[in-house]
Order: sequence, then structure tokens, then C-alpha cells
Amino acid sequence: MSHTAELIAVGTELLLGNIANTDAQMLSQGLSALGINVYYHTVVGDNPERLRAAVETAKTRADIILTTGGLGPTCDDLTKNVLAECFGKKLVFHEPSAQRIEAYFRNLHPDRPMTENNYQQAMLPEGCIVLENDWGTAPGVAFEADGVRVIMLPGPPRECKAMFTHRVVPYLKELSDGVIASRTLKLFGIGESAMEAQLRDKMNAMTNPTLAPYAKEGECELRITAKADTEGAALALIDPVEAELKAHFGPLVYGVDVPNLERVVLDGLKAKGLTLGTAESCTGGLVAKRFTDLPGASAAFRGGMVSYATEVKHTVLGVEQALLDQYGAVSEPVARAMAEGARRVLGCDLAISTTGVAGPDPDERGNPVGLVFIALATPEGAWVRQVHLSMGRQRIRHIAASHGFDLARRYLNGLELK
Repeated sequence: MSHTAELIAVGTELLLGNIANTDAQMLSQGLSALGINVYYHTVVGDNPERLRAAVETAKTRADIILTTGGLGPTCDDLTKNVLAECFGKKLVFHEPSAQRIEAYFRNLHPDRPMTENNYQQAMLPEGCIVLENDWGTAPGVAFEADGVRVIMLPGPPRECKAMFTHRVVPYLKELSDGVIASRTLKLFGIGESAMEAQLRDKMNAMTNPTLAPYAKEGECELRITAKADTEGAALALIDPVEAELKAHFGPLVYGVDVPNLERVVLDGLKAKGLTLGTAESCTGGLVAKRFTDLPGASAAFRGGMVSYATEVKHTVLGVEQALLDQYGAVSEPVARAMAEGARRVLGCDLAISTTGVAGPDPDERGNPVGLVFIALATPEGAWVRQVHLSMGRQRIRHIAASHGFDLARRYLNGLELK
């Protein structure tokens, strides 16, 4: 846990905003899971002087420098040249890498010869560890000099992620004099500031394990990281902290080391042999989209309807016109009737409905932006949750969908529905 890394992303296209630096997010998450601190992100264009200055600065404040981009065959791919110069290393031709690049091109374009400039990717710092790239052409590089570990990875996100997972993580684990393990608790229904306020003293007092909070879109994470001689010993340090946090936050914890709420719902439905359907208004199909993004969703998903217009709520879902006239489309009775209608029409066990005002303007009845009703219909009855959301149309829709999944998750786990 004593290592500190700095990430340097190389590419003028990043500075121009033509592409997003998703590599940095992925790498920071991965390094954090290894217990490695990341204090600085730097983005520099395809300019050797500015890259050299960034590297010299990083050398003064990090013992691991990890670069992304600039390893390709074109004239602006200069990362290796500059890094080798900064650390006093010569670039030498690496024949095995050249052969791998040739084989890659033969498989990709058997009818076209490989251009000569691709051999530039096989020029590597003398004495380095070659990180073989099975997902592209440019090999990665790792070496140690001047008390700093240098790791260079290709920039394309698909290659970068695979290289980090399968090449860099094993390399970094060997640097540790112990084993680092972590678990991440996922919470929904509490904000990051409220969560952190409850845990601040505890987090400040902890040394091993450590506890770190993270904010996601409408939810929070708590990562517990421990270091010990063995994985079992590290997990044994994590166990009591995990149990204490679960007891403290109760049903707000929706899972441990799970990707998202919808995954938890799908697993719960499959375990109980139940099916799900949706009737959406303000979320415009987002609940169904997020659920069917999951592999295996067809085992539990019956279907969904985007009943955006009021008349569709009546004619397709069977919402009584009297309810619509009296309470309006954005109301608790209508949300309940939509979910019950979806159960009936789709023949599913559970149904999630959403109706609300996503913005940017209030609705015709004066309901404010961010007012959303989410309902869950079940064989035992229907429950409705009213929420007041903010910070833009897309965020309102996303969090409203998450509330739907949270209601289903609570039902499947026998928790209080509120």
C-alpha cells in the first residue's frame, strides 16, 4: 500500500476532446483495487518537450509511472522514445515482438503486405520486460530505473484494459511484499456525503484494512482493502469490517462485488424462477434497456412498454380514465395502475412502472421537474415510491430506473418496500 502511481495519457486527440480518456478511469479503479495510490492524472499532447516535462515531474512524486498511448507506428507515436530518453535507456529492436506484429497483420490482412513503419512498434527499451499484446499490435513495456517503475500501455481502450488485467496486474502484484485483497460494498438510497459523514472517524482511524468511499450515478460504493501475507489472511481482515458495514447500513447495501442493481435483480429472479416486465413513461425504456443489456436477461424478462402518451396508458395498460382525469399521469395511483397493467398484459410475475417529469419544464399540471413515481406490482400487491430528483434530464431518468430495480431487489430479498 506504500506505492504511488501517476498516470500520463499521451495524445493530442485527448486534449482536443475528440475522445474521452476512459483508460484513466479504468486504470485508477484497477490500481486502487491493488492498494496503489493515484494522486495525479496528466494528459499531454503528441509533443516530445511537453511529454518530457511531464515525465520529469512525475518522477519526483510517484514510484510508478504508467503511460497510455503513443506506442503505434506513426510519426507522432513518441512515448517510448521520450520515456527511454528520460531514463537513460536505448531503444533496441525486439525480434519476437516484430514476429508477433507480422503474424497479427497476416491474420488481419492476408492479401496485403505489412507497411514498414509497423516495425517501429518493435523498438523497445533495452532490458525491459515485454508485455505481449494479444489484442493488438503494439507491445507494452515495463522497466525499473532511477527508483521508478515505468509501465507503457497502448491507448485503444480495448487493448489497454486487457493488457492491464492480464499483464500489468500480475506484474504489480509481484512488487508487493504481501497480498492485497479488496471487497466493494454497493449502496443505493444514501448520498456519498451522508455516507462519508457516518464513517469519517472510522476511515481516518483505519490503517489495515483501509476503507474508501466512492460516488456513482445515484449510488455509492465502499471499498475495503487489506494487505497480509496470504489472500486468506487479507480476507480475514476484511470480513469483520464488511459485517460491521452491512449491519450499520442494513438494506441500503444491495450487494458485494456486484456490478449493478439490475444484475442483482436478474440473479434474484432466476433464483426464484420469476419473470419481470416494465411499463415506462418518463424513463422511456431505460429500465428495459438496462435489464436487457445483461447476458441471460431473456431467462427472466417478458417484455416492456413505453407508454409515453396518456392515451396509451389507458388503451394499452388499462389505466382507468377516471384515475388519469382525477390525478394526472404523474401520480401515485397511475404509477400503481401502470405496473398492475403491465403484469396483466405481459403475464409476468413482477412489473416495474415509472411516471414522472424528467424536464426541462414542469408538466401541464404544474408538477415540478424531478417528481417521479416508481411502482412495483407483485402477486401480493403493488408498492409505489415517490422521489424528487434533480441535476438534469438524463440523471433523473437514470436514477428513476435505479429506484425501480431497488424496489424489485427489496421484494426479492424479503426487505421492507418503501
